[in-house]
Amino acid sequence: MSDHADSTVAGEPQETAGNSIGTEIGISFKRWLVKNLRNPYVVFTSLVQPVIFFILFVEVFGAVAGGALDGVAADISYVTYLAPAIIVMSTVSSAATSGIGLVDDMESGMFAKTLVSPMNRSAMFLGKALSEVARIVVQTVIILLLGYLLVALKTGASVDQYLTTGVLGGAGIVLIAVLFGGVFMAYSNIVALVSRDQEATILFANLLTFPLVFVSSAFLPLEVLPGWIETVAVINPITYGVDAIRALMLGQDVMTVVDVTAFGGVWNTLVPAVVVLVGFNLVLGTVAVRLLRRSTGAEVQ
Repeated sequence: MSDHADSTVAGEPQETAGNSIGTEIGISFKRWLVKNLRNPYVVFTSLVQPVIFFILFVEVFGAVAGGALDGVAADISYVTYLAPAIIVMSTVSSAATSGIGLVDDMESGMFAKTLVSPMNRSAMFLGKALSEVARIVVQTVIILLLGYLLVALKTGASVDQYLTTGVLGGAGIVLIAVLFGGVFMAYSNIVALVSRDQEATILFANLLTFPLVFVSSAFLPLEVLPGWIETVAVINPITYGVDAIRALMLGQDVMTVVDVTAFGGVWNTLVPAVVVLVGFNLVLGTVAVRLLRRSTGAEVQ
């Protein structure tokens, strides 16, 4: 048996002759981007569903929720208050579908074929992650623009009133969305690698993620919700994602589950939120990487 075959069976990454790792990341990125765009379920949950939810929540709950904001987030349009929740919901939807493409490759045999190809494995999976990041960035920008359109039509508010932290705040919102999305990308891929079934991946992803949205500060301030929801919200990553984005939109400290005063203003929300989200990424990411290595080792033998 040749040296090439031996190294393949051993499960070690092979690099394509003449291609840099950057080129291979680009190839993988393009492949997964096209694959996702051709999947109606992924397109709907990533781009169409968030727009529908945003408009419905504003129209159905706007009048009722407006009163609940008095004394908690005074003089703030419910559209502005809701926008972070829709960004987080759409990010969860996109990230939760991350494992579907992986399972599809496993079921079709493409996963095993790519593992024995000469492409660098790190480039393959980094390209996949970047394609999902690109979706999150695009949908976050769309929701921010839609939110401004809705609030301008309803109240005539200016851009500065809608996004008080300006362009830098908008960039920060995108970064928080990407960081938050990494948590549920890792979770989705863990489910995919354990179940190796598309239906199970969708079921378990939705079974956990969507209830978590409703036991957080996403739609209403925690102060007006039952006490048990506030208790669950403390360990809910969605709370920290929503609060971080909302703090950037409002330009003020909105964190209610962690009492931090050391940094001042919006940073009292951003610092603990980022620390918690990074922690979730490290824990779930480590589990996902270990499962992936175990899976790739089994596939190439």
